[in-house]
Amino acid sequence: MPEGTAPAAERADSAVPATAVVAPPGAPEPAGAPGGSAAPGPSATRSEVAFHGERSGRAPLTWGQRAIWHAIRRTAPNDHYFNIGRVLPLADRGRPATVPEALSALARLMERHESLRTRLLLSPQDGEPAQILTDAGTLSVTITRAAGLPEAAAGAEALLGRLSATRFDYPAEWPVRVALVTVGDRVTHVVLVLCHLAADGHAAEILVRDLRLLVRRGSAGRPPATTPLDLARDQHAAAGRRRGAAALAHWEAGYRAAPPTMFPDPRAEPRSPRFWTGRLVSPALARAVGAVAAAHRVSGSTVLLTASAALVAAGEGHRTAAVMPIVGNRTTGALRDLVSTLSQDGLFVLDLADAAAPTEPSGLGDAVDSTGTAGFPELSGLPEASGRAELSGRAEAAGGPGPVSGGPEPTFTDLLPAAYRAALRAYRAAVYDPVEWDALGERLSAEYGTDVHPYCCFNDMRLVERVLPAGPPATPQELAEARRRTVFGFPATQDRVACRYCLHVTEEGDALAVSLTADTAYLPPEAIRAHLYALEELVVASAAGAPPPLSGLRTLLETAGGDRP
Repeated sequence: MPEGTAPAAERADSAVPATAVVAPPGAPEPAGAPGGSAAPGPSATRSEVAFHGERSGRAPLTWGQRAIWHAIRRTAPNDHYFNIGRVLPLADRGRPATVPEALSALARLMERHESLRTRLLLSPQDGEPAQILTDAGTLSVTITRAAGLPEAAAGAEALLGRLSATRFDYPAEWPVRVALVTVGDRVTHVVLVLCHLAADGHAAEILVRDLRLLVRRGSAGRPPATTPLDLARDQHAAAGRRRGAAALAHWEAGYRAAPPTMFPDPRAEPRSPRFWTGRLVSPALARAVGAVAAAHRVSGSTVLLTASAALVAAGEGHRTAAVMPIVGNRTTGALRDLVSTLSQDGLFVLDLADAAAPTEPSGLGDAVDSTGTAGFPELSGLPEASGRAELSGRAEAAGGPGPVSGGPEPTFTDLLPAAYRAALRAYRAAVYDPVEWDALGERLSAEYGTDVHPYCCFNDMRLVERVLPAGPPATPQELAEARRRTVFGFPATQDRVACRYCLHVTEEGDALAVSLTADTAYLPPEAIRAHLYALEELVVASAAGAPPPLSGLRTLLETAGGDRP
C-alpha cells in the first residue's frame, strides 16, 4: 500500500530553485545519471538539478508497470528497445530560455510528476518487484553547446540517439535522462529519454507539454488527478481485482476462439540479427485510411488493425485472426494526464467469416477507438464473452472465406463493422494483472499441449488521428500519384524481441509511417516487405472504391510491391 502524505499537489506559484553544480568535461558519471555511453563529450558540461517533492512511499507495481517489466525481462539485455525519446525545441517560437530557467523548469517537472522520482525495488527472493517513490534528490543534466540552430538541431538528434542507446539501471537510475542544447546563452532544445516503467507514449507527450509550459509560463496548471502509487492501490484492491478477472474472461474466450498462435511454423532459417524492421512511409496510405474510415464510420486505427489482422490470417491460412493491440487505457478523466505507463495489451479476435454477410456501417465512428494512444473514447462496461462455438485453431483453405449461398464475395471493407465491435471489446478488456494473465496463458498452453499466444501485436502510436480536409475524397488517380512517393527500407535489426510480428503506426509529415518488426524465422525480410506493401495496397484500393476480396488476400501478399523499391 502507498505510504506518505496526501497526493502530491504542485504549487504553481512556488518556484523551487535548481541547484546547478557544473562538472568538468569527462568527469565520472554520478549515481542516477545516464549510463556511461552518455557521458559528456568535450564540448559538454553537466549540472545537478535539485528537486523537492511532497511525499515518498512504496507500493506494488501498477498493472501497466508489471506488463512492461515482464516485457523488459523477456527482452533483456536489449531492453533499451523500450526507451522513449522526445526532443522539445525551444527556439521555434517564443522567447528563448536561459539555462537557469530550463533547469528550474526541470526541477518543477520532477516535483510535479511522481513517476519521475520513482524507481524499481527488486525483491531479494526474485519475486514481484515494487515501486519506491523518493521525495527529494538531484537529476544529472548534460549541457552541450552548438554553433548555430542547424547544428543545435542535429546535436539534439544525436544526443537523443546516444541517450536512448543504453538500458536503464532500473533500481538505481532516475527514469528520465535529460540533455540541453545551447546556442550562446540560450537553450534551443531539451532532450528527454524516458524509462518505459515511468511513462508510455502518451505520458511522454504530457511531459513535453508540461515542460514547455514550465519554461514559458512558470506553471503547467493543475496537477494530475491521481498518481502511480494511488493507482496501484486501487488496482490491487478487491474491486480492481474483480475488474481484472472480468477482463481475463474476455481473453480466455478469445484464446479459445482463435488458433493458438498466428505464426505456428518457421518458414526460413533466421537471419543474424534475427529480428528485422521494415518501414514503409506512404502519403497515399494516410489519405486512404482517412477515406475508408470516414466512408465506413469507424476510426483509422480500426481500418489499419483490421487490415493487418486480415493479412496475417490470410498469409498463415487461418480463418480467425488474433492480434494484440496496445491499448492506451486512458478512458477516465483521472488518468488522462497521469504520467505513468498505463498501456497494456488487448486481444482483438476477428473471424473472417463475419464478413460473409455484409452489414450496415457501425454508425459509431465518432467514438474514436484507442489502440496505443490514438484517441481515448469513453468506454463503459466489460466485454461479453464471444460465445462462439468455433474450434480453437480452426483454419480454412488459404485466402479466407468465399461467398455464402451464392451471395456477393466478401471484401475487406465488409469486415469493418464486425472489426469495430471486436476492437471495442479488446479495449474494454485491457486492464488486468499481468501475473494472472501469465497464469492464464500457462494454463491454456498446458491444456492445448502447445504455446497459446498470438505473437502478433499492433501499436498505433499517434496521439490523435488527423482530421480529413474538407472536400471530396481523393480520386483513384490522386491516390495512384501519391503512391509514387512511397518509401520503403529496412532501418534496423535486433537480436531479440519477444514477438514474431510487431506493427507500429506513426505519422511523418503528410504520410503514415508503418514499421513491421518481425522474427525472420517466421517472416523473412521479403515477407516483411510484402506485408507492408500489401497493407498499403489493401487500404488504398478500398479507398479507391475497389476493396479486394478476402479470398484474394494471400495472392495480394505474394504480388504486393512487385518491382517497387
